[in-house]
Amino acid sequence: MTEQGNETDYKAAYEREKLKNADLAQKVAALEDKNQELDFKLSRIKNNPIWKASAPVRGGIHWVIRQKDRLKNCGSVRGVVAKVRYKQRERKCMTHYGTESFPDAEKGAQERNTSFPRMITVSILVPLYNTPEKFLRDMIESILHQTYGGWQLCLADGSDPEHAYVETMVREYQKAPEALLADGTSKIVYHRLEKNTGISGNTNECLKLATGEYIGLVDHDDILHPEALYYYAKAINEQDADYIYCDETTFAGDDINHMITMHFKPDYAIDNLRANNYICHFSVFARTLLDGTELFRSQYDGSQDHDMILRLTDRAQHIVHIPRLLYYWRSHAGSTASNINAKSYAIEAARGAVADHLRRHGYDHFRITSTRAFETIFKITYEIEGNPKISIIIPNCDHMQDLKRCLTSIYEKSTYDHYEIIIVENGSTTEEIRSYYRELESGSLSEIVKVVDFGKKEKFNYSDVMNYGVKHSDGKYLLLLNNDTQVITVNWMEEMLMYAQRSDVGAVGAKLYFPDRKIQHAGVVLGLGAHRTAGHSHYGQEGMNLGYMGRLCYAQDVSAVTGACLMVSRDRYDEVGGFDPSFAVSLNDVDFCLKLREKNYLNVFTPFAELYHYESASRGLDREGQNAERYNQESEHFRTKWKEVLEKGDPYYNPNFSLDRSDFSLNVEGYSSLREQ
Repeated sequence: MTEQGNETDYKAAYEREKLKNADLAQKVAALEDKNQELDFKLSRIKNNPIWKASAPVRGGIHWVIRQKDRLKNCGSVRGVVAKVRYKQRERKCMTHYGTESFPDAEKGAQERNTSFPRMITVSILVPLYNTPEKFLRDMIESILHQTYGGWQLCLADGSDPEHAYVETMVREYQKAPEALLADGTSKIVYHRLEKNTGISGNTNECLKLATGEYIGLVDHDDILHPEALYYYAKAINEQDADYIYCDETTFAGDDINHMITMHFKPDYAIDNLRANNYICHFSVFARTLLDGTELFRSQYDGSQDHDMILRLTDRAQHIVHIPRLLYYWRSHAGSTASNINAKSYAIEAARGAVADHLRRHGYDHFRITSTRAFETIFKITYEIEGNPKISIIIPNCDHMQDLKRCLTSIYEKSTYDHYEIIIVENGSTTEEIRSYYRELESGSLSEIVKVVDFGKKEKFNYSDVMNYGVKHSDGKYLLLLNNDTQVITVNWMEEMLMYAQRSDVGAVGAKLYFPDRKIQHAGVVLGLGAHRTAGHSHYGQEGMNLGYMGRLCYAQDVSAVTGACLMVSRDRYDEVGGFDPSFAVSLNDVDFCLKLREKNYLNVFTPFAELYHYESASRGLDREGQNAERYNQESEHFRTKWKEVLEKGDPYYNPNFSLDRSDFSLNVEGYSSLREQ
């Protein structure tokens, strides 16, 4: 086509577009006229007295319509209520744990003016590497605003030349009034590294700058609560703490009030720590714990903090947990808080750190595997020593079908074969159960099953029954078992025995389910429940629930476990005098576990030994009907006997949790009084 032809086409196209635009302009003008007419009519309606008077009625109708829409989205009224409660809880959490929890001017001034007997200096180590400007400012300013002034901020910077602003910013903050000592020296110490040597290497360089008696560890993108160091200094002075940690939260974006997960931790618990680095942030420890050892070891990069915590808590004499949310862990792309897969090497590093710790404690043969909760939450399988005999003690009164189901599950499912079963008969009246006893004693199982007759007593006493059964057994380990249980996992005895064999362990408990697979027992919490005696954690939750922070997926230390399935060595049983007969029916198992705890033994719950428990099928519930009065009496006896223990609270259950619920719901109202302490 010629150049002239092209020009003709362009002109024709231009004229067509011109006509279209003219047509559109006419339509727009017509619409504007229409809008003016509608606006005039609308203004007349709004100014009408009847329309104004009916406004509340219209508002009510619209509210009903909105609720109907919400119900469609939520599925039920319960869904709407749940959403409302969630929003209320969210607002309370922001008040108690977010920026609104920061001290006011008066409280802050009081803390700044507090003079402790030991005005220690905490050297806070922060390795820097290409830290985003916003993150760096937030971190440094959270240190500057601490109400306890005895700190030193040690920064080792491995940033590349493209992030030279990191040094510039730090140099500016070194001159901030809050960072200057009386002699003009800055409390912010900075060192520019020749090259980046990773988290471990950079942090070790920070340590070279430190002069404080205590060392603290903070990530370059995280934030400290203004009172963090104040409460740490308080713990050092009042409890002679040499290793301290607190509760923490992960938050998204740039606002700490946008909390994703709040981690309220137990006090120091070695089995929890082996399975899961629950201590994590904010660790502060006496510098003397490092004598002769490294801070971070490069072979554990990605899990260097877990390795360090395992080593230093082994050495510490006074490990103190401060049950306050004082550390804000920023979640962003590339951070471990956001996604462990962002640092996949951390999984192997964590496994290696735990293995090294176990070897230091004399365990030569074990397996460490990831659990369904998380890749770095571990199941530790200890080697069973020898082939010790286990005596399974089962009390029984009538209820032949329950007993038969229990025994059949033991025979058919158990992979451990060196055991005996002692059935403690106490007051049966039916010929059916007597016939079943004869069948057991004369059949092929007669070599492992023995029925001992406790006799008919005026009042049932579970403690006496169990003690009687133990006297008629000869196993090295005792497995107290209810007759209304049914084995699920084939290696249930091995899973319990591996812990019962440890010299530091007292009682071991299993994970028990109701027949519908909801959880009946996953460890006992002191003070939980209306009677403020003890209750089961995660009670009634779905069987596949991971539990709070994965706690239904790994073995852990607890204050007590249920006697419905409890293993203990005979030596430990005898050492504490067995079960106390003054607890005839209820709380005898918790009392027994507390006696073990009093002797400095650990009580362990393992989720890897699983059974069904048809709870109290043979006796009825303790707290209903005619049993209520007896339960109240035994509860009062328990509260009196263990008064001081109960007042201190359960060390494995954070005081920020409600004692009215077993699902780890927050006790945000109670936190107000905790904050004032």
